[in-house]
Amino acid sequence: MTIVAPKTLKSPPPPASGLPRLRLLVAAPRGFCAGVDRAIEIVERAIAKYGAPVYVRHEIVHNRYVVEGLKQKGAVFVEELDEVPDGAPVIFSAHGVPKAIPATATRRGLDWLDATCPLVSKVHRQAERQIEAGRHILFIGHAGHPEVIGTFGQVPEGAMTLVETVADVARLGHTTADSLAFLTQTTLSVDDTAEIIAALKARYPHIVGPRAEDICYATSNRQAAVKAIAGDCDLLLVIGAPNSSNSMRLVEVAERSGTPARLVQRASEIDPGWLDHVATLGLTAGASAPEALVREVIQFLTTFRAVEEETLVAAEEHMIFKLPRQLAG
Repeated sequence: MTIVAPKTLKSPPPPASGLPRLRLLVAAPRGFCAGVDRAIEIVERAIAKYGAPVYVRHEIVHNRYVVEGLKQKGAVFVEELDEVPDGAPVIFSAHGVPKAIPATATRRGLDWLDATCPLVSKVHRQAERQIEAGRHILFIGHAGHPEVIGTFGQVPEGAMTLVETVADVARLGHTTADSLAFLTQTTLSVDDTAEIIAALKARYPHIVGPRAEDICYATSNRQAAVKAIAGDCDLLLVIGAPNSSNSMRLVEVAERSGTPARLVQRASEIDPGWLDHVATLGLTAGASAPEALVREVIQFLTTFRAVEEETLVAAEEHMIFKLPRQLAG
């Protein structure tokens, strides 16, 4: 990951069309991150290696378009392992799973592959080390999110407490004499998380945290890119799923910058009336949304506005994650 000064790349102006003009600021980076790229490639390579069907426990990433595309190639998505036939290959989603899941798969003799994002796996290892050191973990995250469930499943029951807000910090029953550590979900709001960490450190001065923040580079970069364009926009569209934490955070970042924002999954969800008084529109995509959906939205916009597209680059990303050894090469 390389942070660079924001720069704007302009496309040639559209031909005269008689349509009202629309300045479109497209954020960069946007869309797929290295962890999502890796997870999708794991499914595709597994289908090529084993043949269809290949089973996937939960959505591989939170994007309906991606999931439907993989279904067409031979992936079967299930909620639990008891839906997977004996002897079939199964893949665990990018969000991570509790330790009990691969243990169960092994007992059943299933040929399993772990598509957990390496940055999430890093948090899992940190959790194990903190427990080994005798610390109770205060985990900053959103209740019910698959990543949170997976991380809690790395440690004994009761060894970790969920903290969602600054107000939660005030309600914690621990004392300054307790041995504590904190970790975070990787797809949180950078600003919200900083406030919660500050509150934890103020209440528990001896609390131990990770050497580097757990919020992943892609989440941080996409939020920074939205901040870079939001002030110039009358409205910002975020392409992503409602159950995608990092996509929802992009909507919040725009709104905190004073810019109205809407989450859409496909171009078909856009109401042209939203743009009636919009001269400059911002556009970004969550880390699970492919670039094809960005182009789809832009193409839709050109049907009722003369779009002048500009890309503002807030950071450059060069991260690549290795595939599991079973699929490497």
